[in-house]
Amino acid sequence: MLIRRLRGWELPEGEATAETPVPSRRKLMAGAAGFALASALTPETGRADSAVAKSAAGRFDPQRPLTPERDAETYNNYYEFGTDKDIWEDAKALPLRPWAVVVDGLVGKPQTFAIDDLLARMPIEERVYRHRCVEAWAMTVPWSGFPLGALLAAVEPQAGAKYVRFETLSAPKFMPGLQEPWYPWPYIEALTLAEAANELTFLATGLYGKPMPPQNGGPIRLVVPWKYGFKSAKAIVRISLVDKRPATFWQTIQPREYGFWANVNPNVAHPRWSQASERLIGTSERVPTQIYNGYGAFVASLYAERMKEPLFM
Repeated sequence: MLIRRLRGWELPEGEATAETPVPSRRKLMAGAAGFALASALTPETGRADSAVAKSAAGRFDPQRPLTPERDAETYNNYYEFGTDKDIWEDAKALPLRPWAVVVDGLVGKPQTFAIDDLLARMPIEERVYRHRCVEAWAMTVPWSGFPLGALLAAVEPQAGAKYVRFETLSAPKFMPGLQEPWYPWPYIEALTLAEAANELTFLATGLYGKPMPPQNGGPIRLVVPWKYGFKSAKAIVRISLVDKRPATFWQTIQPREYGFWANVNPNVAHPRWSQASERLIGTSERVPTQIYNGYGAFVASLYAERMKEPLFM
């Protein structure tokens, strides 16, 4: 018998307080055991480190209800479709098949994965995470997908790899926002290899027990729950391991407001608004912001030697 032990951030589905019933077809698949080594890639070698692989103690409880599904699927930041929050109807026209993700750069086994082949190969599971936008609104949603570390393990990062660069889809036929020439398209985001290999970092392919809708970044998006939402690139088509820090989308536009690290911190204000509290989508209730969005126990050590850098912008 396989006994699946929940890790520190995981909340059993039965203990999540739902605003609306979550579809019964949602399944929690036991891929955690096979991921233990993949989540422990070290930035120096790309090999597994058993000490890093050790599961965090305790259990993270979001301590708030799930955001109603309708609200999460109709309140979207997605500049490829426009600057309004109600782009969801237009975004639904984006075809999600066929779809492929190229993984290349400083890897031993560069590959192009058809999305359905990737889903069949990876350890699919569900995670309930807080989601915090730099605009000071927040959601709590059930993602399904797989740890990014599992994909990194499959392509074997080389010793010189230091960063993971994410490139998102450019499809002008379906994405009217791409016609705005002042934005540096395509949308590029990046993490350090250590951040990418962290056990919390997730490639989400589903939401509320269903395939990821186009307006939420389908068919595959990044989820980095301790960072502001703009770090979680949507509609990914290429993942590249590189040795130099990439220029990211919002940092290129306005580095004083949107830096590379973008870790959540209530005590570091955005230049134009406070980050001390956040508005919960679906209720408009305001609640205190937590440092690292409440995930400090799992990620603060990533920054122990970087405390002189602007980690919270």
